[in-house]
Order: sequence, then C-alpha cells, then structure tokens
Amino acid sequence: MTKKVLITLLIVVAIIAVVTISIANKGEKSHSKPADHPKQFKEEISSSFRPNYHFSTPKEWKNDPQKPIYFDGKYHYYYLYNGDYSKKGGGTEWRHATSEDLVTWKDEGVAIPKFTNDNGDIWSGSVVEDKENTAGFGKGTIIALVTQPSADSGKQEQYLWYSTDRGKTFKAYEKPVLPNPGVEDFRDPKVVWDDQHNKWVMLMSEGAKIGFYESDNLKYWTYTGGFQTNDIGITECPDLFRMRGDDGTEKWVLGASANGKESGQPNTYAYWTGDFDGKEFTPDNDDPKWLDHGLDWYGGVTFDDGEQDDKLEKRYALAWMNNWDYPDNTPTVKEGFNGVDSIVRELRLKKQDDQYVITSSPIEKLQDFVSSKNDIGDVEVDGSKTLDVKGDSYQIQADISFEEAKNVGLCLRESDDQKRHLDVGVSKEGNYSYVNRGQTDQPDDAKKYVESQAPFPKDKKDVHLNIFVDKTSVEVFVDDGKIVHSQEVFPPLNDQNITLFSDGGAATFKNVTIHHFKNVNDEKTGKGE
Repeated sequence: MTKKVLITLLIVVAIIAVVTISIANKGEKSHSKPADHPKQFKEEISSSFRPNYHFSTPKEWKNDPQKPIYFDGKYHYYYLYNGDYSKKGGGTEWRHATSEDLVTWKDEGVAIPKFTNDNGDIWSGSVVEDKENTAGFGKGTIIALVTQPSADSGKQEQYLWYSTDRGKTFKAYEKPVLPNPGVEDFRDPKVVWDDQHNKWVMLMSEGAKIGFYESDNLKYWTYTGGFQTNDIGITECPDLFRMRGDDGTEKWVLGASANGKESGQPNTYAYWTGDFDGKEFTPDNDDPKWLDHGLDWYGGVTFDDGEQDDKLEKRYALAWMNNWDYPDNTPTVKEGFNGVDSIVRELRLKKQDDQYVITSSPIEKLQDFVSSKNDIGDVEVDGSKTLDVKGDSYQIQADISFEEAKNVGLCLRESDDQKRHLDVGVSKEGNYSYVNRGQTDQPDDAKKYVESQAPFPKDKKDVHLNIFVDKTSVEVFVDDGKIVHSQEVFPPLNDQNITLFSDGGAATFKNVTIHHFKNVNDEKTGKGE
C-alpha cells in the first residue's frame, strides 16, 4: 500500500469516527430531538458578552437601580456603582445615565461620589425634583435621599444630597434627615409626593417591616406607621405608587424587593394592592403577588411615564439582573464590568378573578432597534424541530396550542451538538411555566437555582410566549404578562440555534416571529469612562 493511499484511508476513518460520535452525542438532549434539516442562516459571532440592547455599566460594578426621574426632556437614571471593584475595593456611589427612549443610554459619570464626607459610602435611596422649593435650596432643585453608614458608629441613617445643576453633581446636607431609631436594618429611603394629602412620603426598609414617614420639607421626617411582611425575608428598596385599573378603580400599590425562597416564593419584587390613607397602608390581601418569577430581577424600581400627563394609566419598571447568591459569577468580569439591568417594562393594573394584578409588557420603543426579522409562520411539532435561524440577541414570539403534549416550549441559545441549551416552556404535568438554564453555562455553580417556575392554569391548552434573549439574559413574558421569568444565563457566544419541542404529543406553534436587535451599546452607552 502506498503512503498516499494509507493517508487517504486514515482520513476517511477519522471522518466516520467524528460523525459517529456526533450522532451519539445528540441523543443526550433532555427536551429536543436532533434537527431534521440543516441550518441555512449563519449570524456573525460576537467576541463580547456585553449585552446588545440591555443597559450595562460602562466598567467595574453596578447593582441597585434608583428610580429614574424625568426632567428637561430626558430620563435621569442613577445606580449604585463601585469603580474600585476590579481592585477588590469596597464602597458604592451613584453613577448617572440619561435617556430619551429608555433603550439607549448616555453615561454621565459619577454624580454622588463615595467617601467625600465623614460618613460611609453611598447606598440606595431615591431622587425627586423639588419643584416648589419645599426644602429651601431653590425651585427645581434635584434632591436625593440616600442611606449612609454614620460617621460615629456605622449605623444606617438617611442623608440628603442636593443638586443645583440639574442632577449633574450633588452637595451633602451634612446632618442626617432621618437618624437611626435604634434598629439594625434601616435603609433604602423611597420618597414620593403624595398629591392626595399634599406632602412628601418616605418609605423605609426596616427588616421585615416597611416604615412610613411624612414631611413637608424633605429635611424633617415624622413616623406615621408601618407594614409588616411575613415569610419573605428582609425587605429592600420599597416602593409606593397609585394606578388606575382597567375597570377605572384607583388603587395604591406597595412594593419591595424581598426573598421568599425559604417559603417557596420568588426572590424578586413583591407587591400588594390596597389603600393608603397618608399614614399607613392597608392591603387587599395579606399575601404578596410578584412582578417577576425568575431568579434574577432584584432591586426593582417603578417610575412614571415622564411624557404622559396621566400618571395613573401605566408605569415603567426595571431591575438589576443578578442575585446575591452568586453576584460575581459572570463572564463579563473578564471584560472589565459586572452589572446588567433588565429591559424596561410597561406596567398596567388589571382586575382578574376579583383581584387586582399588575401585568408587564416590554416597551414598544425596543422595536425601533430591530435590525432584521424572520416570519416563520406556523410550525407543527411532535418531538422537535430546529429552525433555520440563529441569533444571540432577539425577541421571539409564538402562540402554542397543545392537547396531549406533556411539555412544550423552545430550546434557545442551543449548541450545534444540541448538548447545551436554555429551555423555556410549559409543563402540563406540573401545571407551571418555567425557564431552565441547567443545560448551559449559568451563574449558580451549586446548581441550586437553575429553574424558575410559575403556576399555569390546569385546564389551559394554549399559551403565548414573548421571549427576549440577549448575550447574558433571557426574559419571558407569559400570556398577558402577569407572569414573567427573568434570568441570567451565559451560553458560549457561538451557541445560537433555536429548537421548538413538544414532548408526549403534538403541538402547534403559530405566528412564530423573530426580531433581531442591533447593538445599541455601540452608539450611546456601555463604553463610557
């Protein structure tokens, strides 16, 4: 046998071996069967985990959002930032970004720096525009109320910072405007103007309790009452606002970030509808509802539509997409940053089954940043079917109907060998919607938190899924948006396949559409100094 023939035979044997191994590996997939046709669309692979259309810190670290405020034709957004994160330095300060559309953001730098007075660093709080000069710093002064550890003992106290240059820089009003009353947890002041009772109202996170305070000048505060929560851990970042339901009824809504994991509830944003008499809040029901059932939607804030006169019809919301169980575990650290927010949502109040619930939907402005579309149409699935489309940052929608199927959904950010995938779907056996990230790279090394679940009606045999995928995240709006799942997920950048699946029976995926998003962070945000 000649040397040339021998080499040829060895190459053929090697090819057969590779194909055999590839086919064998495909049998390990948990939800989907191997693709029944080849991919025909190939998207350019990015080299960065920075999200394409989600807000991210330009560098270093971010966590809690502060409620955005609208003035001078823009939304002004402050957030907790640590510029010393990569050097393992501590302490947060307020960094500032602005936006006209709530999708693209311009970095404005640090507005309230840390360690510039005798107190500790700058923690969460809220910012308001003092239009009537109630605090005495001048009409239109931008005032921030923040928590700082006190200089004398490090106890959590509330301090006022004011800006006379429209929120660019702030000066400290040195003495605390709300001293610590002798409790360990006393933080995250949320200040709102109560136009029904013509005064400022402040909410405080006080362990499992939310405290209420009143003031006419933002400097001196009086305690008026409290709201005790149960079985959802320590509250943080409280919230209070008024909305009009779809039946015309006006309701007050009390919210807070909370940890319900020990009682089988989410670790996101809990809320109660009810009444507020200017002193105390009375809930319609003792048990909270949740704005998100996912694993990574924390420190959530809601805020007014600044361009609409009617402030009660709808609100917006966003949150930090991370979790204190694994805050530093992200591939973006290698790129010099750690901190991504959810997309901004539109909130509406609806009456369902004699109760008021808040529904969420992605803001329409996102559609202005769609770069291409795939109208797939209707697809019959019995087992699995891989689409001829790839992507890493897109919106995919589908109306799924099923009769006998036990489990239906989509495998997203799927690898070519179908071993890695993110699963979104509905389990009819368990009667829940879910997002499972256990089959791909994700932040929880202990794999304790890999699947989020939310109740799904037992007799319902159809579902609308509206899913937003980006480099390190997935957000799933189920049906009318009463249920949402938001999670971090870190698939390898070249895992971009999409497979529809139906286990235990056939399903019809109707009106399947995919909208790919351009990289908005190349233009206005994400890479500032």
